[in-house]
Amino acid sequence: MEWQDEGLVIGARKHGETSVILELMTRAHGRHLGVVRGGRSKAMRPVLQPGNLVASTWRARLEDHMGAYAVEPLALRAARYLDRAAALHGVTMLAALLRLLPERDPHEALFDMAEAIAVRLDSPNAAAPLMAQFELALLGALGFGLDLERCAVTGTRDDLAYVSPKTGRAVNREAAAPWRDRLLPYPRFLQEGTESAAPEEIADAFRLTGYFLTRDVLAPRGAALPASRALYVAALG
Repeated sequence: MEWQDEGLVIGARKHGETSVILELMTRAHGRHLGVVRGGRSKAMRPVLQPGNLVASTWRARLEDHMGAYAVEPLALRAARYLDRAAALHGVTMLAALLRLLPERDPHEALFDMAEAIAVRLDSPNAAAPLMAQFELALLGALGFGLDLERCAVTGTRDDLAYVSPKTGRAVNREAAAPWRDRLLPYPRFLQEGTESAAPEEIADAFRLTGYFLTRDVLAPRGAALPASRALYVAALG
């Protein structure tokens, strides 16, 4: 078995004396593990840092084996994160979110979103809206997508401003008025998919996605939101 693919480095852990087990989010093969022989060498360590993009070749005798990676750098950006708290917490958060996906389950759109975030992590104002949009898309990929196309009360698509925490359905501003304090804000940038948002909109977006990630994905697994997520949101200011 052999394939080649682009991969975003999620993490690497020691394996034996000189090797590592590398975890990549690949474009066509999903989240995938493999051994990198000599991965602990001085030449390879900078390449195998979270947030970097690599060209990978995976080989194994059988498809269900862990296999081995040969990797070459395509974009070494991890060093840009070192003096930026939001970037460091952000790349850790992104890796933790990607690990919610089943191994070897392809999600090309999520790969593209994660790669776009990794490119922008050293610019928090640019990365944060994409990160919130990524969490919303992740909910859908995991089978817990929200119903945000039209108002749950009126059926209209206009002026959607809130989401019901019970049903995950959107509600427009007028219909939501009697229960506004019980609903979650639905920021405009999430609806439009734009890459800019005010700080209060970012906070509202992470409150929305965090609520449903916790309720639908993490709590049933006995888990909680990664600590890096709270640190990332705090570092955004």
